Amino acid sequence: MAARWAGGHSGAVLCLGASREGLVASGAERGELALWGGGGVPAGRLQLPPADDVTAVAFSPRRPSRLYASHGAAVVVLDARALAEPVERFQVNEEEINCLAVNEADGFLAAADDSGAIKVVDLESKKACRSLRHSNICSSVVFRPQRPQSLVSCGLDMQVMLWNLQKARPLWTTNLQECETEDNPQSAGQLFNPPLAHSLSVASCGNIFGCGAQDGKVRIFRITGVKFEHELEFKGHSLGVSQVLFMPETYWLLTGGNDGKVLLWDVSGDVGKQQKSPAKSLQRRKAQAPASTKKDGKLNKAASNDHARILPKLTIEHGEKVNWLTCTEINGSRRVLVADQSSSISVYPLPES
Repeated sequence: MAARWAGGHSGAVLCLGASREGLVASGAERGELALWGGGGVPAGRLQLPPADDVTAVAFSPRRPSRLYASHGAAVVVLDARALAEPVERFQVNEEEINCLAVNEADGFLAAADDSGAIKVVDLESKKACRSLRHSNICSSVVFRPQRPQSLVSCGLDMQVMLWNLQKARPLWTTNLQECETEDNPQSAGQLFNPPLAHSLSVASCGNIFGCGAQDGKVRIFRITGVKFEHELEFKGHSLGVSQVLFMPETYWLLTGGNDGKVLLWDVSGDVGKQQKSPAKSLQRRKAQAPASTKKDGKLNKAASNDHARILPKLTIEHGEKVNWLTCTEINGSRRVLVADQSSSISVYPLPES
């Protein structure tokens, strides 16, 4: 049974974020922002004017009291120790923001929006320093751990892109639909459910990331240098995967779907053992690869039945469409927090890895 955190919002909770010190932020419809401690009682509330939905929140990795929140096309900077008027405000996007990301050094902030743009703000100069772009709504952007100028993005154009802030063009791009049709010709006509990309999460190693899409599949990629390879895919949701989240310091992946399920996957047996020496492991995989293996971002056919082999370690029948997931430690135990169409937050226990 889930515990429920209530009293922070009057409308649907749209986004969640957790600081390294265990503070949780939630954003909701009509400009509502709330802070929570581990007891599930609101520690602070704020109404951001105008009453645009709070669509994304992100804590600074270096300064856990610093909170970034997007509402409409604006980003505000808040002091979580005393939730009051914003300390700073950035207005660099032109349309509603869907996702915020801050790099580990707290030097850059990326905001992805409905126009397909990713606006990158230099937090020292407080100015936009890069404008990256998808051809349709950009749904997710995330900086890679240990690589402060490298980031990954995805969008409803079915593109997954690898960027470096020193360049305005992507280093590498994969179209999820092209991967799908080339690796499985029978799916070529199934255009009624294209793999629109909704969410990304990068593992702590910085080289492995997962992508959740509208076709219900989760795809795992490995970054090698300036490109990435589509290494693994599996399916556990009957509808679109709205959220993916690698848990800290593990290859355990949480996924949330429009089918109302939250699933926990362990992909460490497939990707974890290759992380100590990426270059050597890449050579070893090439030497062992069957003749049918595709390169340049395509899924190899030896892994085409991964969805049948990989099963979730935990299934939570949440029952409502998942808007956002985050993971935090409460009283010494890990919990997954789930936001849905309601005004409360559901909290579920997780097994120890």
